[in-house]
Amino acid sequence: MIKKRTSAKRKAKELVKHLRGERPDYAYLKSVFQHLRAELEIEVPKTSKKLPYVPTEEELKRYYDVVWKAKNFQDMMIVKTLLYTGVRVSELINIQLTDVDFNYCQIRINKGKGSKDRIVPFPHSFREMLAMHADSMKKKHAIYLFESSWKKKYTDRGVRKILAKYSEEAGLAQNLSPHKLRHFLLTWLKKQGIDDALIQPYSGHESRKSLEVYSKLAVTDAQQEYNEVINKFPI
Repeated sequence: MIKKRTSAKRKAKELVKHLRGERPDYAYLKSVFQHLRAELEIEVPKTSKKLPYVPTEEELKRYYDVVWKAKNFQDMMIVKTLLYTGVRVSELINIQLTDVDFNYCQIRINKGKGSKDRIVPFPHSFREMLAMHADSMKKKHAIYLFESSWKKKYTDRGVRKILAKYSEEAGLAQNLSPHKLRHFLLTWLKKQGIDDALIQPYSGHESRKSLEVYSKLAVTDAQQEYNEVINKFPI
C-alpha cells in the first residue's frame, strides 16, 4: 500500500523552518533544490521537441508549379532565392543589390540572426535569372534586391502573404512559410551527404559541440560541396 504524501504546501511550510535562518534568495533556493534532486536521485523529465514540418519533394514541386504558372517574375525570384539560399525572411528583405556577387554566385547577408554577417551561395544555373532581376531593379533605381511597386523593400509580412497565397492555390495542407523552405533546403543538403560542418558556415546555425570544427572550414569549401549537389535540387 502506497503511503499518502504530505501536501506540497504543508511540506513547504516544514522546510521553511530549516531554511529561514539562511536568509535564502532565489539562486540559493535553486541550488538547494538541485542538490536535493541529486540526493533523492530524481531526474528532470526531458520535454520532447517536436520536429519541424518539412515539405516533401512532391509538395514542393506542386507548389512551385503554381508559382511558375502565375508568371509573376519577382514572386518567382523570391521563392527561388529562399529555396536556394536558405536565408531567413528577415535576411531576404534586407538584401541589397550590392550584396550580390554574380562572379562567385554568392550573397552577403549583413547582420543576420545574432547580428552576424555571413555568405550564402546560390546555384550557377540561377545566376542568369537573378542577374536579369537585379538589372531590372537597378533600372528602377532600387536599393534592395526585392522591392514592391511602391519602391519600398518588402516587409516580413508581405513575403509571408505571397508564399501563403501560392500554398493555398497548390492545395497544400500547411502553408510553406519562409522557414519551412529553409528547413527543406538544409534537410535536403543533409540527405545528399553534406556534413553539418559544411552546411553550418552559410546556414547561420551555431553548434557549441562543432564550433571548433566549423571555425576551421572556409565558405569556399562549403560552396564546393553545395555546387556539386545543387543541380539535383527538385526545383
